[in-house]
Amino acid sequence: MIGDTVRDYIKELNAPFSPGDIEWRVQREVRNGQAVMVIPYVTNRAIMMRLDQVFGVFGWENRFTPGASGGILCELRIKNPETGEWVAKQDGAENTAVEAIKGGMSSAMKRTAVQLGIGRYLYYLDFQFMPLKDKGKTYHKCKATGRAAYWDVPSLPNWALPAQQPTQGEQR
Repeated sequence: MIGDTVRDYIKELNAPFSPGDIEWRVQREVRNGQAVMVIPYVTNRAIMMRLDQVFGVFGWENRFTPGASGGILCELRIKNPETGEWVAKQDGAENTAVEAIKGGMSSAMKRTAVQLGIGRYLYYLDFQFMPLKDKGKTYHKCKATGRAAYWDVPSLPNWALPAQQPTQGEQR
């Protein structure tokens, strides 16, 4: 049985992130290079901040070990607030094309954090198709045509945003 304290920690881990903590990457090109399907993910720094906020800097740790085919495994360990015991989750990723080892470590940690509920809500977003255009915020080189193109970062739906805190003088 999960106690109220653990439920509170789970709620804090699962809370949506601010849009500034979400990055988007192209999953694939669609419509003959006229648009891209983009997917969101939480930055690794935001995950570390969330763990610090929920468990304190001494209440969590990560461990990295070599994975299969040159990849990296990340084990995230958190201290159970009710028992003091360490609980671990593990996942892995391949090294990345840019800054191979650092990128692999970051990807492995992000994948492991999802197992703790961190950023998992992003998997419930509808697919985001963004039109490619001549000017915009985010660069993409079209595989279909070879042209330089841009796409704008999508907005998150209200349910995927943190609850708005009332400013001083406002009432809920």
